[in-house]
Amino acid sequence: MTRTAVVAGVGPGLGESLARKFAAEGCRVALFARSTEFIEGLAADLPDPGEGLAVTTDLTDVEAIRDGFEAVREAFGPVDALVNNASAASWTGLMDASVEGFEESWAVNGRGAFVCSQEAVDDMLGADGGTVVFTGATSAVRGRGGAIGFTAAKFAARGMAMDIAQEFGGEGVHVAHVVIDGQIDSPGDRERHPDRGDETFIDPDELAETYWHLVERDDVGTQPFEVHVTNGPNPSEFI
Repeated sequence: MTRTAVVAGVGPGLGESLARKFAAEGCRVALFARSTEFIEGLAADLPDPGEGLAVTTDLTDVEAIRDGFEAVREAFGPVDALVNNASAASWTGLMDASVEGFEESWAVNGRGAFVCSQEAVDDMLGADGGTVVFTGATSAVRGRGGAIGFTAAKFAARGMAMDIAQEFGGEGVHVAHVVIDGQIDSPGDRERHPDRGDETFIDPDELAETYWHLVERDDVGTQPFEVHVTNGPNPSEFI
């Protein structure tokens, strides 16, 4: 079965690894991000037998998201798999957080994932079902203090994933939430934290394997909802 997958939120790190893994498994992969140059280069470089489509999309813009899904349907047909992978963080506590920063975190992690899920699930209900995976974080299950916008948005996304799973699980739509309890390895994070050892980072290629296992199980009746990935003891101190 050839699947059409949308990865909403693609950059160096997990987004790139997801795109490459899904393409290697034969998916037609649409890459949503604001960084046109990066996603166009990645779409052209995806491994066979998959195909890539770069869709420049601001995931805070509702109409841009809907237009993006129309572009995917025109190129590849209905969507079978969606990964809500975009993230925006407001790393400030209650008294220092601005309304604008709080709302930006919500616009990406919450509203953007909501609109993407609406578009994808509508396709899945008209076909043979499919899979929606949310990229979560430590802050989706417990507050860390000092990151109120990010925590609120990630809690909201986890609750949304639960609600979609309960509403549509009986109709063949598998929804999963991946709690990433640690720091994903990416060039930017390596530069920001040069003193950290390899053991403090989570390999994005290994993470992508976990996501793919969730997608390829979309015809199995009993489905896992939540997967918790960690990089060892006390991982949250590295987030």
